[in-house]
Amino acid sequence: MNPSTAEITVSAQGLSRRFGLHTVVDGVSLELKRGEILGFLGPNGAGKTTTMQMLTGNLAPSLGAISICGVDLIERPTAAKARIGYLPETPPLYRELTVHEYVDLAARLHRVPKAARRAAVNDALAGCGLADVAKKLIGTLSKGYQQRVGIAQAIVHRPDVVILDEPTVGLDPNQIREIRKLIRELGRDRSVILSTHILPEVESVCDRVQILHHGATVFNDSIAALKQFQGGRVMLLGLKRPPAHAEIASVHGVARVEAAGDGLLRVAFAEGADPTDELVRRAVEKSWGLYQLTPAQASLEDVFGRLTRKEEQA
Repeated sequence: MNPSTAEITVSAQGLSRRFGLHTVVDGVSLELKRGEILGFLGPNGAGKTTTMQMLTGNLAPSLGAISICGVDLIERPTAAKARIGYLPETPPLYRELTVHEYVDLAARLHRVPKAARRAAVNDALAGCGLADVAKKLIGTLSKGYQQRVGIAQAIVHRPDVVILDEPTVGLDPNQIREIRKLIRELGRDRSVILSTHILPEVESVCDRVQILHHGATVFNDSIAALKQFQGGRVMLLGLKRPPAHAEIASVHGVARVEAAGDGLLRVAFAEGADPTDELVRRAVEKSWGLYQLTPAQASLEDVFGRLTRKEEQA
């Protein structure tokens, strides 16, 4: 499915939440289309969990509006929540139940009609790779399988929107790969909001990234646009006969020089400066053997750090 032409499943406009005099979320807007996976990021205390609680109807916003598939979450909470599946950071599991018993219980709580319940439970178990352990007690399963059970309860009622909070925390590399694969599969015909601190995970599975800092959105764009993002320009410099980093750093307007791999140097420019011409002149004058000077693509880690450390560095 092409997200650019798909229906809007989540629309949140101007969300704010205050606790007394403290504003935790300040004017956050969010829009998601069917078939799109959104990476929802921010440092601890940024307002992510509070925003997700508002999006799932567990916390009322102080200001703002939320609709799920066109249904107003504030005015028609039951109808809107029926279209949402939610996996909190700590899955709400009953360890003394079997996998099948628990997912069936989740289906009942989500008011899946009796005639459709068996098929819904079986589909959720199969989709999460749980069919072979359906009769096992949840308490006997590995953490990876318990995470799968948590996802199964979130999708058993076939929601249009799935919200996952740290679904791979504490898993081993093989379990992480399996959960990421499952998230991609969920995103084929649903909308998925993925909150995680594992930044490579977002680059691996998400179509778009939204970053919060101090309760406000500081970045909201596609993964492709993210790689072109420069909050203070960074260039890749290739020299056949490179001098010491300190000599390059002495060029007016250069803020930082570091190795970038493959024999290249990453040169960060000072705010508002463009020492490109001076770098070229110096390279020719000193016979450094310049063969490359191109804009560097930013990683999610670069962008995240730059946007969420601005105040601390100021």
